[in-house]
Amino acid sequence: MKIAAETRKLQGTGASRRLRNTGKTPGIVYGGSAAPTQIEIDHNTLYHALKKEKFHSSILDLEIDGKPQLALLRDYQMHPFRQLVLHVDFQRVDADKPVHMKVPLHFSGAENSPAVKLSKGMINHPINEVEVSCLPKLLPEFIAVDLSTMEAGKSLHVSDLKLPEGVSVVMHGKSDFVIASTVLPGGKKEEAEAAPAAAPAAAPAAKAPAKK
Repeated sequence: MKIAAETRKLQGTGASRRLRNTGKTPGIVYGGSAAPTQIEIDHNTLYHALKKEKFHSSILDLEIDGKPQLALLRDYQMHPFRQLVLHVDFQRVDADKPVHMKVPLHFSGAENSPAVKLSKGMINHPINEVEVSCLPKLLPEFIAVDLSTMEAGKSLHVSDLKLPEGVSVVMHGKSDFVIASTVLPGGKKEEAEAAPAAAPAAAPAAKAPAKK
């Protein structure tokens, strides 16, 4: 995605407030060997871009005063109750160095899974994104997760993800955590659960010996 910005010359709380009154959003670009750069961006353009998932998980073509550079969206602040972006942060990207970025998981096929169709269960998603490491050009927009083969009582882990070549998940010391799990309706037992065994029939009472 491409977004245009201009160098911001005036700084401070008062200057930022006046800038917002003109329909611009203050921001900053940092990282790499260059010094941080204060920027301003058209508010409406930025506001609508923030609604797109791709804007949060892609390498951006950020043009500052007409000069392009690669960058990642790192943070932004919204007004507590107005639809107003107060500030935005970008990080410069080196095309030859790996980046760490959170990428959304796109789940599909749950309605066709045995867990839902046969067992009348549900599939939960404990997490909806994972952090990955890769070169900027290999960064995926999202990672697809196929749930169509999920069975009741089973779960999918991060090790089950089908990652694009050159992309790895950043674990941060965590184990192979769950990304999807199945749950049966409350109180319903597995159909495969064996029925309680019938009690053995009582043995016939022994007859007393006949008296002579």
